[in-house]
Amino acid sequence: MQTSLLHAGQSLSVCLLTGLLTIALLLGNGLTTLAQNNSTTLPEGITKVATVEGITEYQLKNGLRVLLFPDPSKATITVNITYLVGSRHEGLGETGMAHLLEHMVFKGSTKHKNVPQELTEHGSWPNGTTWYDRTNYFETFSATDDNLKWALDLESDRMINSFIKKEDLETEFTVVRNEFEMGENSPQYVLMERVLSSAYLWHNYGKSTIGSKEDIERVPIENLKAFYQKYYQPDNAILLVAGKFDELKTMALVDQYFSPIPKPTRLLNQPYTVEPTQDGERIVTLKRVGDTQGVAAAYHTPAGTHPDYPVLDVLMDVLTNEPSGRLYKALIENKKAAFQYGWTPALHDPGFAYFYAEVRKENSLDSARNVMMSTLDEVTRQAPTPEEVERAKTKILSGIELMFKQVDRVGLQLSEYMAAGDWRLVFLYRDAIRKVTPADVQRVAQAYLKPSNRTVGLFLPDQKPDRAEITAAPDIMSLVKDYKGEQMVAAGEAFDASPANIDTRTKRGQEANGLKYALLPKSTRGNSVNMQIQLRMGDETSLANKMTAAGFTASMLERGTKTRSYQQIKDELDKLKTRAYVYSSGQSAIVSIETSKENLPAVMKIVTDYLRNPTFPEAEFNKLKEERLAQIESQKQEPQSIAFNVAERTMNPYPKGHVWYTKTFDEDIDDIKKLTINDVRQFYKDYYGTQNAVVSAVGAFDEAMIRTILKNDLGKWKAAKPFTRVPLQLFADLKNKTESIQTNDKANAMLVTGMKFPMRDDDPDYPALYMANYILGDGFLNSRLATRIRQKEGVSYGVGSYVYADDNDKVANFGSYAIYNPENSERLEKAYKEEVEKLVKDGITAEELKAAKTAVLQNNQVERSQDGSLTRKWAQYLTKAEGRTFAYDTELEKRIQSLTPEQVNSVVKKYIDYNKLTIIKAGDFEKAAKKATEKAKTQPASAVGGSKND
Repeated sequence: MQTSLLHAGQSLSVCLLTGLLTIALLLGNGLTTLAQNNSTTLPEGITKVATVEGITEYQLKNGLRVLLFPDPSKATITVNITYLVGSRHEGLGETGMAHLLEHMVFKGSTKHKNVPQELTEHGSWPNGTTWYDRTNYFETFSATDDNLKWALDLESDRMINSFIKKEDLETEFTVVRNEFEMGENSPQYVLMERVLSSAYLWHNYGKSTIGSKEDIERVPIENLKAFYQKYYQPDNAILLVAGKFDELKTMALVDQYFSPIPKPTRLLNQPYTVEPTQDGERIVTLKRVGDTQGVAAAYHTPAGTHPDYPVLDVLMDVLTNEPSGRLYKALIENKKAAFQYGWTPALHDPGFAYFYAEVRKENSLDSARNVMMSTLDEVTRQAPTPEEVERAKTKILSGIELMFKQVDRVGLQLSEYMAAGDWRLVFLYRDAIRKVTPADVQRVAQAYLKPSNRTVGLFLPDQKPDRAEITAAPDIMSLVKDYKGEQMVAAGEAFDASPANIDTRTKRGQEANGLKYALLPKSTRGNSVNMQIQLRMGDETSLANKMTAAGFTASMLERGTKTRSYQQIKDELDKLKTRAYVYSSGQSAIVSIETSKENLPAVMKIVTDYLRNPTFPEAEFNKLKEERLAQIESQKQEPQSIAFNVAERTMNPYPKGHVWYTKTFDEDIDDIKKLTINDVRQFYKDYYGTQNAVVSAVGAFDEAMIRTILKNDLGKWKAAKPFTRVPLQLFADLKNKTESIQTNDKANAMLVTGMKFPMRDDDPDYPALYMANYILGDGFLNSRLATRIRQKEGVSYGVGSYVYADDNDKVANFGSYAIYNPENSERLEKAYKEEVEKLVKDGITAEELKAAKTAVLQNNQVERSQDGSLTRKWAQYLTKAEGRTFAYDTELEKRIQSLTPEQVNSVVKKYIDYNKLTIIKAGDFEKAAKKATEKAKTQPASAVGGSKND
C-alpha cells in the first residue's frame, strides 16, 4: 500500500480475493477420475503454449493466458492477475481512471460483496498496483486447497462482476485524491512528474499514473464502468499461480472458474500515439517548500523489447552505481551532491532514462547541474571500461538470479514483462545482459544521451540539430516463439512451517565467549539461505551521548577493510549474487545476509573481514555524513516525519543523551556535523565484539561450515566494554498531550496518536488486546478504522492502529495513524474518536473475533513460511535472557484461539481510554482554514447552516 518513487507511477494499494465452491461439487466425478487415473490430459479447450525454466503458459478458449510456476519449498501460494491496461490506455478526461478502477474492484462483486473482509479472513498478504502499461492484483496466502479456490473464485468474479457503483465512487475518489496529495508532498516526486511531462508532448508516459486531481474527482460512473467492461476481460488478462500447488488440479480449478467467462466480441484497439523526436533541450523549474535542492535529467529511450534496452540498463549502472558509478564519483565524491540515482523502466512503447541528484541547500545547484550534464555528455565520448561493464552486468544478473529463487518475487516482476509484451522477455533480457560489451554501451550512449534529446535546462538555438531517432518496438512473437530458456532452478523441500517443526529442526548452541546461535538447515529453492548476525554492545552509562557514533560505526563497516576497498566488497558480493547490508538499531549492529549455499563460505569471509578488520576510510566517512545530513534535512518539513518524531519525544521523554532518547531533526544534524572519524574508530575499539552476539541462519547451508566460522572467526572475539541491556521505561508522570504543528505548503497532513501502559508480550492480557487492535485498525482494509475512515468517509488513504508489547520489559504501546487532507481534519478526528470509544463501550462481536482469529492464524503461517522472517525471529528469540523458542508462538496462538468476546472486551476497557491518548497532527492547517472561510463566504445564506459533509 505504498507509492514507489522509483516506479514513478503508482505502486498503489488494494487487492485480494475470496473462496467458495469445492471442486467436487462443480466438476462432479470428472476431477476425481482425472486424479485417480493420474492423467496428464488438460481440460478441454485449454492449450499449452510454452514452458521455460519451470514456468508453463496455457491458454483458454476465451483468450485468458495462464502461467503456472510450482515451488513446493514454501507452504504458500501467490496468485497474480495482470490486466494489460494502465495510464497509457487512458484518453482525454480519463487520466487516473486505470488506477481509480484498481481501487473500485475492492468494493465488491456479485459473489464477493466484502472483498477486504475476505482478504483479512484468509490471512493473505495482498496488494494491487497500477502503472503505465498494466494493472495487477496479487495475494500470497497459506497453501491450502480452500485458499486457492477462494482466490481463483474471487479473481474470476471481479473480472466481470465488480459492482463499480456510484456510491462507492463518491467515497473512493476522495481516498485516491488523498493518495495524489501524498505525492504532492514530495518535491523530488513532483520534480520527476514535471520533467517527464515536459519531455513528452503527446504520449501518456508523460502523465502521472495517478492522474489529474480534477479527472479523478469528476469521472462519471458510466465512463468508469465502460472502461472496466472494455479492459477487464479474459482476452486482456494474464493469470499467474506460483508456489506450492498441484499443477493438474490447479488447471482444473482455473478451467472451472475462468472458462465460463465468454470471450468478448468487442475489438480492443491499442493506443497508437507516437512521441515525436525531441528537437532541442528543454527545462522545467519547480519552486516548493523544502530544505534540499534537486537536479534531474530525462532522455527518450527505446521500448523495453528493443535490443538496446539491456545495454541501456548496463549504461545506467555504469553511471549511477555506488560507489563506482561515474555520476556517483563526480557528484558525491566531489561533494557536489548528497546522493544520486538513475533508472530506465522497461516499457511497452519507447520510454525514458531518468537521473536525479539531491543537493544540500548550502551547496551550489548550478555547480551540481553542470557536473551532472558534463558527466552524461562525457560518457558518449569516453567508452566505459571492461571492468565497469562487467561490474554492472554482474550486479544485474545477480539480482535476476536472486529473484528467481523466490517465486512470489517472480510472479510480481513478470507483470512488468507481461505489460512490455510477453513474460518470456525476462529471459531474453537476462541473456542479452550477458552479451553486452563496452562498445555496445558507448554506441547506445551516443545514440540517446544527446543534449537535443534531454529535458533539464534552457532552450538553446541550434542551426544543425542532432536528433535521436527512436525506433519502433520489434515484433515480440518473433523474439519469443522458439525460446526454450535454461535449466530450472533446483526446487526446495515442502517445509512444514509449524512452530513445533521449526523448533525440532533448529540446532541451537553457544560458543565459549557467549555467542549464541540458532541454525535451521532445510532444502530451499535455488539453495538460498538467509542469515543474521547481531552484535550487542555497551550499557546505559557507557553509551550516553554515543548513539550517533554507534549508527555511523555500523554503516562504515562495509566501506573498507585492511584487504578490501568499499568497491571491492560491493563487487565481490555482486559476483556472489548476495544481498548483505549492515545497520545499527539501539544497542545492536546487525548484518543481514541473503545468498546461496555454494556462495555462503565466500560471503562469510567478506562479512567477517569487515566485522573484524574495518579501516574506516575518512573519505567514505565524509560521503556518508553528507548523505545522512541530506536525508534528515529533507524530512524537516514533512508532516509524517514531524508527527512521528514529536509523538515519540512526547511519549518517551528519556533524558538527552540516553540510549533511547529521540532527537529533534536539528539535534541530529548538529551531532552528525560534530562527529569525527576518530569518534567512530574509538567506538569500534570499545564496543565491538561477539560475547553477547546472536547468529541465526535459515536455509540450505553446511552446518559444519557455519559452526567452524562461528568458532574460529567470531567465537573468540570480545569487546573491551561490557554489555548490559538498557531497559525500556514507563514514565509515571507522563501526561497525554494534543498538539497541532503547522507545515506550510503541504497537501497532506498526518495524525499520530498513542498511549503507554505496563505489559509484556507474555502477559495474560496481551492476546486479547492484540486481537482487539487487529479488529480496530490492523486488518488490511477490513478493520473498523479502515472501513469507517477510508471506505465510508473516504478521508484517508492510509489509516490504522497498532499494539506493541516488549518481550523483555513491561512496556507496551497502543497507537494509531492517518494520512489525510488538512481540510478533512474535523471529519477524520470525529470518526477516529467515535470508533475508539465505540470499541471501549460496545466491544467486539463474536463474528468479528471469529474472522480475526482465522486471519491472524493464517497470516502467522504465511510469515513463518518466509525464510527471512524466520531468521529475524530466531535472532530476536536468542536475545532474551531466559531464552525463547517457537513454543511461544504455539502458546500465543492457543490463547488467541480460545479467546471469547467477553475476555477481549474486558481487556479493552482495562487498557484503552481515548482521553489518555497523546494526539499529534502536522499539516498546512492555516491554508485549510483559509479555504474553509472563503468557501463559507461564497455559499448562499441558506446553505451556511448545512452539513459540513455536503
